[in-house]
Amino acid sequence: MRLGVLDVGSNTVHLLVVEASPGARPQPTATHKSVLRLMRYITPDGAISDEGCGAILDAITQALVVAEEEQIDELLPFATSAIREASNGPQLLDRIREQTGVELQVLSGTDEARLTFLAVRRWLGWSHGSILLLDIGGGSLEIASGGDEYPETAVSVPLGAGRSTIGFLHDDPPKEEQLDALRDHARSVLGEAVSRFTNRGDDEHVVGTSKTIRSLARLAGSTAEGPAGTEHSTLTRAELSDWVPRLSRIPADARTELPGITADRTFQIVAGAVVLRETMRVFDIDRLEVCPWALREGLILRYLDHLD
Repeated sequence: MRLGVLDVGSNTVHLLVVEASPGARPQPTATHKSVLRLMRYITPDGAISDEGCGAILDAITQALVVAEEEQIDELLPFATSAIREASNGPQLLDRIREQTGVELQVLSGTDEARLTFLAVRRWLGWSHGSILLLDIGGGSLEIASGGDEYPETAVSVPLGAGRSTIGFLHDDPPKEEQLDALRDHARSVLGEAVSRFTNRGDDEHVVGTSKTIRSLARLAGSTAEGPAGTEHSTLTRAELSDWVPRLSRIPADARTELPGITADRTFQIVAGAVVLRETMRVFDIDRLEVCPWALREGLILRYLDHLD
């Protein structure tokens, strides 16, 4: 079966096409991405501007062309925090359905955390025991923990890399006081979240997903060849803390010269680094492992489980 997963996120509209069947590992065959950075289109009243809505519709239309060329059997379309939290989100969903025929499933923050956790568990296996998951998207940060396929505790907080950039880092490169304000804000938000994670074990395995964390691990951590040609990356809090001030002094258009920093993440990578550093500090994390599977794979796995 050929599945297409259409992810309308806060930073990109991304179509991933995979060959998949129940009990088998999904094999990517094609991908198409449009970089939107939707947080820059949010108006003071919390709506996505007309320009932003048009950009979303154009990106979905382009993705559907690729989906047709790839002859997919089923499309799994979903949206995350940008549309979920927009004051005109319901109207935009209607417009997308009318103009493209796509019925987007809007995931809650808890849904995002649970599905990403499922993907991480399947990738790592049961031998890794209890898992603490960190996933930094464009609009939100998801945190989840547990020892099973779905987490015992899952929260979503408004600390995405794009949202944090728009909200706090107004200059390029950002000023020191802006970085301090974002750090203090992140600590405040995370201080409330950490109180919900009361059952963490000493053998907890900390895992990070998302493009932001993968980029930071390639830049500041260690990367080696993993199974089936994948990367195996780790990142320590000390390595990240060493890179945050260095990274923040580099203009966005020059960051792409650094290893791991791509053009679609260069504007928000500093905010993502600050948020990740503070999350690791508040949760007392010294080291995390990067998992290549995340939300899109979690949706595929859940869909296949229901078919089996």
